[in-house]
Amino acid sequence: MHHDGVVFARLVCAGDAWEVTTDDTEIVSALHRALADRVGTQRFELWFGSSVRFALEDDRLTVLAPSLFLRDWIAANFRSEIAAACAIVLGKCPHVDFAVAPTVDNTPRDAGSSRQSENPTNPAVGLPALVQDHGDRRQTAADVPDADPPAPNRRNDRHWFTFDTFVVGPSNKTARTAAEMILDQPGMFSPLLIHGPTSVGKTHLLQSILAAARRRRLGASAVYLTAEQFTTHFIEALRGSGLPNFREKYRGVKLLAIDDLQFFRGKRSTLVELLYTVDTLVRRRQQLVFAADRPLAELGDLGPELVARLAAGNQCPIGRPDYAARLGIVDQMARRFNLSVPREVCEFIAARLTNHAREISGALCRLQATSTALGRPINLGMAQEALAEMIRHSHRVVRLTDIQKAVCDVFGIEPESLQAGRRAKRVSQPRMLAMWLARKHTRAALSEIGHFFGRRSHSTVVSAQKRVDAWLADNQEIELADHMFRVDDAIQRVERMLQAG
Repeated sequence: MHHDGVVFARLVCAGDAWEVTTDDTEIVSALHRALADRVGTQRFELWFGSSVRFALEDDRLTVLAPSLFLRDWIAANFRSEIAAACAIVLGKCPHVDFAVAPTVDNTPRDAGSSRQSENPTNPAVGLPALVQDHGDRRQTAADVPDADPPAPNRRNDRHWFTFDTFVVGPSNKTARTAAEMILDQPGMFSPLLIHGPTSVGKTHLLQSILAAARRRRLGASAVYLTAEQFTTHFIEALRGSGLPNFREKYRGVKLLAIDDLQFFRGKRSTLVELLYTVDTLVRRRQQLVFAADRPLAELGDLGPELVARLAAGNQCPIGRPDYAARLGIVDQMARRFNLSVPREVCEFIAARLTNHAREISGALCRLQATSTALGRPINLGMAQEALAEMIRHSHRVVRLTDIQKAVCDVFGIEPESLQAGRRAKRVSQPRMLAMWLARKHTRAALSEIGHFFGRRSHSTVVSAQKRVDAWLADNQEIELADHMFRVDDAIQRVERMLQAG
């Protein structure tokens, strides 16, 4: 096989042996067989079938899927298996790209997501322009030139992440309001820290801020990047003696948004540089926005100086969406991917998949792939069948003993204290919180919950639930391990322990 003067000889399976071949068709067939051996024939036929194609050029393998859904699903769930199959068949692992195959009119169905770049036509393999995922998580706003809004059939992630597509609910309303306030009064509430568990909309909100800022003609003066990208650019600047340019780029902006703040932990040199960047922008009354997967109280290893700067600004939590918000997310994602999903299927997904938005995205991906593979329309029966395994794994059974252990670990108290009759706040508040969590995460009856937590009546459980709801509504604080914390922060800590199992 020749590509631009380079000869490729590969191995294909012949019985129990591997033989050298130079035929493209045989190589692709061998990759299919090796991949099917690793993932199982049934899974291979379901997710790859005849709709996914492989294209090999030099040391790059492109996996071409017919839709954005299937591309993202395969990249997320089969990347390592594809790499292993390549190592077997090709003798080494090439760089693997995941792309959306163009439509008949050569216009990509989904172009230019924030993790994608367009690749020109490759005459060596006869492919039109592809939308590829090269492994970079996101581009920075400074690296993306201003562009006209995309046409409806070329909707991309960067233009999709706006305030209009951000589904608002009780768990994120405060953060959404704070995000809009900093656009009206930039620098007044700086830094802004948005924190919450994975896939609850932190990145969406940061991207929305950038999109709105760019519409207000800030252009390259508004920059978004991840903590990993900031670290990489800083290291490159150190090695290339380009620190002045690096500092001019990030200290000369009017709005700097950095995602995944927790990534900086343990990176001393980068933290010093970030600290000076924060000081410079705060002194100039410019706007800083950060997102992290945990509250500031759990980011102490970023250093007392940086934590103090963040504490001087605004901190807004984002929690997991409730049912109404999840239903809105299902509807938004279905429209984003031009997928027709019946209302009863949307309600089924929103009711059964309660963890985060990526889970919902994966469900829609599976429905689209299953519908394509089996030639069946998306309806409730098909959704129940296709998503059964995903729903089963999504719902880890939480027992009352799990809640008791998690609450006691977080609050630093003994398990017996939750079942005792003590009324001191140090015990009574965690006990009420445990009852509230038991109502949320288990199907235990009121009487069962009351009996477990000290042989109390069902009316005590109802009273505890109302008390915690009132705490949340008033943003009250409770004592946690000799420190005062907001109730929603305490709940998030306990729920993270429950999720960790």
